[in-house]
Amino acid sequence: MNKIYNKISEILKSNTKTALCTIISTVGSTPLKAGAKMIVFEDGSIFGTIGGGHLEEATIKNALVVIKNKEPKLFKHELKAQHEMCCGGSLEIFIEPIMQKKKMYLFGAGHVGKAIVKHSLDLDFDITVIDSREGIFNEWTFDGVEKITAPFTQVLPTLSYDNNTFIIITTFDHAIDREVLAFCMKQPHFYLGMIGSKTKVARTYEMFQSEGIATKEELEKVDMPLGIDINAETADEISISIIAKLIKEKNTQD
Repeated sequence: MNKIYNKISEILKSNTKTALCTIISTVGSTPLKAGAKMIVFEDGSIFGTIGGGHLEEATIKNALVVIKNKEPKLFKHELKAQHEMCCGGSLEIFIEPIMQKKKMYLFGAGHVGKAIVKHSLDLDFDITVIDSREGIFNEWTFDGVEKITAPFTQVLPTLSYDNNTFIIITTFDHAIDREVLAFCMKQPHFYLGMIGSKTKVARTYEMFQSEGIATKEELEKVDMPLGIDINAETADEISISIIAKLIKEKNTQD
């Protein structure tokens, strides 16, 4: 059983789409009893077993639907009638998608960055905050957040980027924002946004195109100014506008 949980732990650190199938009840003779588990991968391969045969084939098909729809479901099986299995009992299998946390890299731990963390702790993000200022995290009381104090250019190449990564740029300096943006644009990511006024954004477009850092088409894929326009003024309001955009983007992911 520990092997299953170790495999789930590996999956949660990856970007693999899978589902966990668990026998939750049995009646009569069945290949395996309640508690048996099997992981089904998006390509139809499996780890573990819930009994083999036609039951397992049907469960794999059901799991692929669960992976696609991202919704757990309970399936009931009559082994003799449905699968021509001579053991003849019945069982229930609960199938649930294994949902990986989205990685959030937040560059900048100022008032807005701190508010973003405060309002996103319960939103299934694996959060890492980076800032170069010594002591910036001294008054932070959040649990479950990785905090890195080091120069941004030193940290950037050490992070792991993939198509499940959300990147938010809210540092204390426009030049640093642009430096972080220039690097992150070239890395795999699901969402990339930079805070700033319309003037700052326009200047960024001009600089990046004139210096050959990025094309207009590449820049248009960046959410800047980031967030949803709700006429936000305070750090909390600005953070909520940003988180609303993250939720919108997260929930449209395939």
